[in-house]
Amino acid sequence: MKSKKWLIAAGVFGMVLTGSAGVYAGTQLETIKAYLNHGLAIEVNGQKFTPTGDQGKKLAPITYQGSTYLPVRSIADALKTEVKYDSQNNKVSIGSSSSSGGSTSSGNSGSTSPSTGTNTQAAGVKSKYLPADFPLPKDAKATSLIESNVGGNDKKVLLTYTTKETLLAVGTSYKDYYQTKNLSQNTQDIQADGFSIVGREDGKYAVTITGSVSATNKDLNEITVVWGEE
Repeated sequence: MKSKKWLIAAGVFGMVLTGSAGVYAGTQLETIKAYLNHGLAIEVNGQKFTPTGDQGKKLAPITYQGSTYLPVRSIADALKTEVKYDSQNNKVSIGSSSSSGGSTSSGNSGSTSPSTGTNTQAAGVKSKYLPADFPLPKDAKATSLIESNVGGNDKKVLLTYTTKETLLAVGTSYKDYYQTKNLSQNTQDIQADGFSIVGREDGKYAVTITGSVSATNKDLNEITVVWGEE
């Protein structure tokens, strides 16, 4: 897609960069050649967003081997999702634990029969918080799924899945789906090589969906869904 805007989700799932250069002795760090992407526009739920670090310093996305990475803490804060760094175990945790009302999962988390492509219980995707009629291709397989429900309110979903369905078909299915909803904002850019959909129903929810060819498997398409209650 010639004028495609990458949205937030890819960066949240792409926290860790790996490369093939030399490894620093005694660490898990590897040297790589990457680029600060100052020209990339970022939107969170349809609104322009600029990641920031300590003391409000602006942070640029990083582009490496065809993938784009965003700062996880800044993005999690924008989504009102908890993020913790465990220095002792060298681990980053995103989302609340199940005991506090949230959940974090990845990979194939469902075990039901394949869906007809019209609900959120596909064989490879099982979301607690997406609407029950949210369209999914029958072969959809989650590569990342982060869900939170802090304090019992404001459910948030950050989902990336792969499918062999064409980008045009998947994008059109979401376009048709949201045309039946009472949205105050509904914009689509759907093309054969990628799509972007942004929608909002005031006071209820906002959603951003993007699709592109998978960077790691050209036979698959990768779809990212960012959905959250307002």
